[in-house]
Amino acid sequence: MQKVIFACVHNAGRSQMSAAFFNQFADPERALAISAGTQPAAHVHPVVVEVMREVGIDLSDAKPQKLTAELAQNAAMLITMGCGNDCPYVPGLRRDDWPLPDPKDQKIDSVRRTRDEIRGRVLELLARESLSKNGVTA
Repeated sequence: MQKVIFACVHNAGRSQMSAAFFNQFADPERALAISAGTQPAAHVHPVVVEVMREVGIDLSDAKPQKLTAELAQNAAMLITMGCGNDCPYVPGLRRDDWPLPDPKDQKIDSVRRTRDEIRGRVLELLARESLSKNGVTA
């Protein structure tokens, strides 16, 4: 089982969307995503909950959580979300950074564009790592 961590500062937008898409499209017997942040917010941004609901994913009960050493234990990859110097670093993990705009305080059309870019990036990652469910393609 490969564990992938999607991380941003507040774990209230980009990383939540990324983990949700990953878990929707990944083979659950081979891969699992979690999301976390270095300074977790109190809740997921309401506009993020709204745009994800539009594509059939319910994040209304998702809770931002802190990226800890325990959480990162046994992970294979860390994908950060364009948070610059505030991005977490976890020794020993393969790492990638997706420079995506923070949905906080953005208009819904902008958040939709970010959501759609994340979906595409997740599908590409799953294809590259051969972790997709059967029949799911980028």
